[in-house]
Amino acid sequence: MSLIPAIKKNEALVAEMDSLAQAETGFNLWWLGQSGYLLQWKGKRLLLDPYLSDSLTVKYAATDKPHVRLSERVIKPELLRQILIVSSSHNHTDHLDRETLVPVLANNPGIKMIIPEANRHFVAERLGCDLGFPVGLNDRQSVAVDGFTFYGIPAKHNDLERDEFGRCKYMGYVIEFGNYKVYHSGDTLLFEGMEEVLKPFGVDLALLPINGNKPERKVAGNLDCREAATLAKAINAKMVIPCHYDMFSFNTADPQDFAREAENIDQPYKILGAGGRFSLP
Repeated sequence: MSLIPAIKKNEALVAEMDSLAQAETGFNLWWLGQSGYLLQWKGKRLLLDPYLSDSLTVKYAATDKPHVRLSERVIKPELLRQILIVSSSHNHTDHLDRETLVPVLANNPGIKMIIPEANRHFVAERLGCDLGFPVGLNDRQSVAVDGFTFYGIPAKHNDLERDEFGRCKYMGYVIEFGNYKVYHSGDTLLFEGMEEVLKPFGVDLALLPINGNKPERKVAGNLDCREAATLAKAINAKMVIPCHYDMFSFNTADPQDFAREAENIDQPYKILGAGGRFSLP
């Protein structure tokens, strides 16, 4: 089976990022596959939940849930430079991948890493980094790094799970910079009070999973196409981009189904191919 080709990849993708690095207005965002994005604003680069390896395909090759890859890898992690911040929303490998993050951390001196505080020991052990290196957040907390403010948002995957100290193990982030606010949900289902938490932010762009929640997959689930479109509309997101599809054959969705749901309720949306770019002027 041939892989779905990337819109741009590797050196060509880096060249496009570099060509837009000095833009003084707006921001650019590239989808790296699954829930991974690179956001660039005034030359500053944020890397959100990147999964840029085949570690899960290798790990589950001889199991009852093989992770057969559908799309080309967008970029080799060692090509990612000038990264100011990298985030992980939770501990699942497609959001906290050692094979992706170790070279990213090595090639970007001074990089900061945003994680749920509840996951600090797990993250440090997986990445082999100092226990004090990650910047930990819980819900109703925020942290500012060089012009970007991350606000912690609970995520339900499949539960609103907390550690013994009441700290969220699964999170999303609202990221504020300049006049913009971007919501990266991480992996989540709908939960009571979700709209009330998010609506006051007035997000310009919501990045939401659409692969749904099917127990037969034997993995934790996410919003489906209708739920993602409805949530974006409910929180008055000016734009929504779907994600968490076209990576593994057993756990995907059709983005055209999402498009129809968004159109039915007049919710502005953009569908990106892997390596594709969204620009907000």
